[in-house]
Amino acid sequence: MASFHDVLFPLAVSFGATGGPERRNEIVTLTSGREKRNARFAHSRRHYDAGTGLRSLEDLHEVLAFFEARRGSLHAFRFRDPFDMKSCAPGATPGPLDQMLGTGDGSTRRFGLVKTYGSGPDAYQRPIFKPAAGSLRVAAGGADAAGDFGFDAETGEVVFSDGKAPAGGQAVTAGYEFDVPVRFDTDRLSISLRAFKAGQIPSIPLIEVQP
Repeated sequence: MASFHDVLFPLAVSFGATGGPERRNEIVTLTSGREKRNARFAHSRRHYDAGTGLRSLEDLHEVLAFFEARRGSLHAFRFRDPFDMKSCAPGATPGPLDQMLGTGDGSTRRFGLVKTYGSGPDAYQRPIFKPAAGSLRVAAGGADAAGDFGFDAETGEVVFSDGKAPAGGQAVTAGYEFDVPVRFDTDRLSISLRAFKAGQIPSIPLIEVQP
């Protein structure tokens, strides 16, 4: 990913942020009254406002320093989504059986890291490119594959070591915590100290970036 700084946005602020996924669909109403709907993009894009996470002048100073170090919108970075940051349920601990990545054939060593939403033919698979350091666990055929794999951050793939490719028919699964790659969606922060002390929260927009 071009212009990416592998640093995490301040956690205390991110946990108070607002936002979520956005879909871009085209809807055309036909003369019959029916609608024709088309998805413009295969994947959703997340937007956040980190301003709602500011609780103190210390938080504000930390975000200002982070903004300057990223040169505004120039460099992307990691953001911990307070609503969706695990391969499992929010209150659970990620385990190696959480998410299905694929099925082994005895030779394939690369499997894209994904998180699945929904079930059946309508399920959506979201590519995950930024698992949290030290959190990724992988299993092949239900057996923990600790020490037998790595992660390619450029492609978002779990990579099994030479000679460790999952056998034919083995389910390849994974569990993890993860971050969202985002950038500032502005090149200017407008903040009034008096307004901040009076409870008026500045807007600090962030937008997800695609590799």
